[in-house]
Amino acid sequence: MNIFEKMRMVCRPLRIILGLVLIAIGFYTGNVWFYLGLIPLVAGLTNFCPACIISKKCDLKK
Repeated sequence: MNIFEKMRMVCRPLRIILGLVLIAIGFYTGNVWFYLGLIPLVAGLTNFCPACIISKKCDLKK
């Protein structure tokens, strides 16, 4: 298993958790900038990996 396969296994849950945490902080503090947590949340839920597109070394369709 190469580094990109390991990254893919860990990256999706981390994006979902990060998105939820940022949204919760935004809700709690009232700072609307934290609602940008929607970006990693949607990326995690749709299995879209920006690192895979940039590196062109891992393929989500495998």
